[in-house]
Amino acid sequence: MRDEYLQEAYKVIPDAGLLINVVSRRVKQLRHGNRPLVESLERLNPEDIALREIIEGKISYEMPEE
Repeated sequence: MRDEYLQEAYKVIPDAGLLINVVSRRVKQLRHGNRPLVESLERLNPEDIALREIIEGKISYEMPEE
């Protein structure tokens, strides 16, 4: 996992626990055959793809109501 992607994604989702959950759910989807929502000239691992999708605003999330 690229540190620069992680830092940029953390700016979008500042809650570390929520960021981990969003990334892990998306990685599972990618590993089960879902297509990436971002394009890249280089080959990225699923974790980096998920982080790029968050950075580029391709993935949305909702905070649970308390």
